[in-house]
Amino acid sequence: MAAISFSHVNKAYADGRLAVNDLDLDIADGEFLVLVGPSGCGKSTALRMIAGLEDISGGTLRIGDVVANALSPRQRNVAMIFQSYALYPHLTVAENLGFALKVRKQPREIIKRGVDEVAAMLELQALLSRRPGQLSGGQRQRVAMGRALVRHPAAFLMDEPLSNLDARLRGQMRVEIARLQRAAGVTTVYVTHDQVEAMTMGDRVAVMRDGVLQQLGTPRELYDRPANLFVATFLGSPPLNLLPGVARRSGEAWSVELPGASIALPSEKAALGDYLDKRVIVGVRPESASLTAASKLALPGIVAFQEDLGANMLTTIELAPSDGKPSTHLPLVEYIGEADIPPVSHKLRISVQRGERRRIDEPVWVSVDPDRLLFFDPTTKAAIG
Repeated sequence: MAAISFSHVNKAYADGRLAVNDLDLDIADGEFLVLVGPSGCGKSTALRMIAGLEDISGGTLRIGDVVANALSPRQRNVAMIFQSYALYPHLTVAENLGFALKVRKQPREIIKRGVDEVAAMLELQALLSRRPGQLSGGQRQRVAMGRALVRHPAAFLMDEPLSNLDARLRGQMRVEIARLQRAAGVTTVYVTHDQVEAMTMGDRVAVMRDGVLQQLGTPRELYDRPANLFVATFLGSPPLNLLPGVARRSGEAWSVELPGASIALPSEKAALGDYLDKRVIVGVRPESASLTAASKLALPGIVAFQEDLGANMLTTIELAPSDGKPSTHLPLVEYIGEADIPPVSHKLRISVQRGERRRIDEPVWVSVDPDRLLFFDPTTKAAIG
């Protein structure tokens, strides 16, 4: 096992494009770190640099106490698991599991002991005589993990290993991988574009965008205190609602003016002081809003759409005055132009119980939890407070 450290690491291609830009990242020994971001953000490139499959253009990469920039992949003692499994189709499960030890010319009894230990850990004993073509996708993924485990590597590197599985198997394998990593205690770097995997599996999550690390923290830290609008909207399912707002103050009391109502804020939101009477972007998580009775403190609107998810409903509400006409109280402006950040709008998507189903176009009122509101600068997209 070993810690992994990026210090001002860059990866530039021949055309000058920076796939990874000045990456500083320390991964602790035994930690499960998830690298997450949209396609092309640099997360897989960073993983491949750890494995030695991509050259480093600048900076320093350390595995343990050793500078790894010039080490060959074999010298790094890391095991990479791909989404394609990369099993040898002509070998049995037992032969696939023991292949790395056989290449290292380990004695037969050591190979058998290693295969038996890993097979027991991954519940593969009944499959040892089968070939990959006789296995399900989840079974093949476990064999691929076992083949990596048997080597006792310094680190696991996993590049979207569950993307080929159906939704049910992905859920099962998320639990299995997390359990296995904790049992083995091996430093693991896991790349995914799936924010559900990121939030449920990692000890910490590193969010990347356009080759730049946006934020690093525990899943809860990133969800509750995102550094910027990209992190806030990328993490969370359903995604964060973005509303236009104006910061207001009356005496010592702060509030935010939203389409249709002003919401009183707790005292710790005084960080809005620099934005008094100025526009802000207000983030509302779907679970922090609920339907309520008509009130001056509630946001009026009409039901625009409903999605039945079985256990609950996702209801989209078009905020508007109680007369049902489109709101002009806070005119929209073009806050953001990035393709990977949803637009600011007067729409609010909230999670409600099945018994709270409403008719399309029915007038409703929405209460929001002021303690859970997020605020962002419309120009820099950075979090406020």
